[in-house]
Amino acid sequence: MSVAVGNVLPEKEKIQPIKAQRRETYYQLVWRRFRRSKPAIVGGLIVLMLGLLAIFADFFAPYPLNYTNARDAFIPPTKIHFVDSEGNFHLRPFVYAQEVTVDPRTFVPTWIENTDQIYPIQFFVEGWEYKMFGFIPMNLHLFGVEGTSIYLLGTDKLGADLWSKACEAGRISLTMSIFGTIISVIIGAAVGVVSGYYGGWFDNVVQRFVEFISAFPQLALWLALAAIVPRTWDSFRIFIIMSLIFALLSWTTLAREVRGKVLSLRETDFVLAAKEMGASDFRIMFLHVLPNTFSHVIVILTLTIPGIILAEAFLSFLGIGIQRPLISWGLLMQDAQNLRTLGETPWIMAPAAFIILAVLGFNLLGDGLRDAADPYAIT
Repeated sequence: MSVAVGNVLPEKEKIQPIKAQRRETYYQLVWRRFRRSKPAIVGGLIVLMLGLLAIFADFFAPYPLNYTNARDAFIPPTKIHFVDSEGNFHLRPFVYAQEVTVDPRTFVPTWIENTDQIYPIQFFVEGWEYKMFGFIPMNLHLFGVEGTSIYLLGTDKLGADLWSKACEAGRISLTMSIFGTIISVIIGAAVGVVSGYYGGWFDNVVQRFVEFISAFPQLALWLALAAIVPRTWDSFRIFIIMSLIFALLSWTTLAREVRGKVLSLRETDFVLAAKEMGASDFRIMFLHVLPNTFSHVIVILTLTIPGIILAEAFLSFLGIGIQRPLISWGLLMQDAQNLRTLGETPWIMAPAAFIILAVLGFNLLGDGLRDAADPYAIT
């Protein structure tokens, strides 16, 4: 046992300073829990990928977005090769030219590859000109082929490249769903926080109105409202009206969610302290109470978007939604209404893959945010 001399402890027995533990904020806890969820990360990456394809559709499209050529109608997807017909491996992917033969009895065209010549796929090539974000002139594209055509998803009845069209369609489908969801969130959050804050007879009246709106079958009401939109209206007005239709029928769920949260918050200490300090009801509701419901708002937002995407695709598929010259994923699948065409050219259903990915991505992202929004829960 060592003895302290002159009130000085030996080197080994000196008291080490206690390191202060860094406290994580709420948002840091949410992010730490969110990134542990692999499905949520996958969903976020899917949403990010679709968003980039939509925003930079001109860059990812090898052909102009308004390009059509009736001679190239219903060409199947171009196959990407790394190994040629002689068994040689190529580091650069390549394609073969496609030639058509028509059956003299059935008149059904058959596309076959001509393996006599290889056409390498070029990346970051200069092609048709476009304006990035509407004002930056550019002519750079991700990929292209010289000497033949490349259609990753095939072509439609007009000879348009489905890959280019699907990227462009994402602009309308995603923008409409996000725009409609934002309007829905604003209405639902405002109604929910006011109803829950005041309570009493006012809350009863508001909730009965919410239940009245929720009682309508959404699909039938969407069909009815979309059908009365005049076909003579310009594309922009149709886009706005369709967004409002989706928004006005999808805010009730969030209103009830926010109302329930506000009911548990209106008697808390920070709300009572704000009242005692003379803060107005508007300030308390929208600057103190509403921010505490943002976790619910974000989750409902990510779960409402796929519902609107499906609704828009369904209405556009039936021909009472988005109209040309605007284009959406549902509008691209109108050709699939003909069973004969669908049987002979199944690749025209390729835009459905974008819808499936969008719905899957937003659902996975929403589930991850829902779990991460309560970082203190025991899992």
